[in-house]
Amino acid sequence: MDQAYYKAYYHLERKHWWFLVRKKIIAERIRTLLRNPANLQSLNVGAATGATSDMLTEFGSVMSIEYDATCTEFAKTYMTTPIEQGSILGLPYEANQYDLVTALDVIEHVEDHQLAVQELWRVCKPGGHIVITVPAYQFLWSRHDLINHHFRRYTLSQLTDLFQPLQGKFIYQTYYNSFLFLPIATYRWLMNGLQKLLGKKEKPVGKYDYEVLGTGGWLNQILSGIFHLDYHCLKGGIRFPAGVSIMIFFQKDAPTSP
Repeated sequence: MDQAYYKAYYHLERKHWWFLVRKKIIAERIRTLLRNPANLQSLNVGAATGATSDMLTEFGSVMSIEYDATCTEFAKTYMTTPIEQGSILGLPYEANQYDLVTALDVIEHVEDHQLAVQELWRVCKPGGHIVITVPAYQFLWSRHDLINHHFRRYTLSQLTDLFQPLQGKFIYQTYYNSFLFLPIATYRWLMNGLQKLLGKKEKPVGKYDYEVLGTGGWLNQILSGIFHLDYHCLKGGIRFPAGVSIMIFFQKDAPTSP
C-alpha cells in the first residue's frame, strides 16, 4: 500500500466517529481501572498511523510497533513518540519490559493469535496490564473483514481462552459498540444474503464499514452520539452481554514474596 492510503487512514483515525469514540472509551477504561496511572512505560502493538499511541501518552512514555513497513515510515514523519517496524509474533523487546501493553484491533489480523498473545504477555512487566480489543462474532463476518485482512472474529470466551496458559488474571472484560449492534448486524446479514443470491463468482457486495456508516457530516455526528451511549454506560459500570467489539484487561501475575 502506498503513502496516499496511509494519509487517508491517518485522517480516518482522527476524524471518523468509530475511531474517536473507541479511543475515548479505551482511555477512560485505562484511567479508571488502573486508577489514574502516570509514568507508565507503554507498548502499543499494531499502532497503524499512531492515533492510539497519541492517546496513551496521557499515561506516560509510549513505544509503538507496526507490522507494515510503509505505514511505519509514513508514521515516522509526524509522530512525536518512537515507532518501529516489527511483528507481534516476535516482538523485538526484552521480557518484562512494559507496564502497559496494548493490541487494539490487532490479533484478528494474525493467523497464530495464540503466539501473539504470548508475546504480549512476555514483554509485559509482572503486575503490568495487557489491553486487547477485537471484533466480535463470526456471524458478523462481512466484506469489511475481508478488506481488513481479518482471520476471524471472536466471542468473549474464545478471546479469554487464549490467556488460559498464561499466569495472571482478568480484571475487566466486556462487549461494546452495543447500541449499534442490531443496525450493523442487519446490514451485514443483508449484504451476505445478497452475495449468496448472486453467487460467489459475482463481484463482492457490501463496502468497508467506514464507507457505509459515514466519515463526516450529520451521519458521523449521529453515529458518534449513539456510540457515546456505550461510553457513558461503560463509565457508569455497565458491562454489555453483546456488541460488535470486545475489550479485555489482563494483569500479569507479580512475583510472590518468599
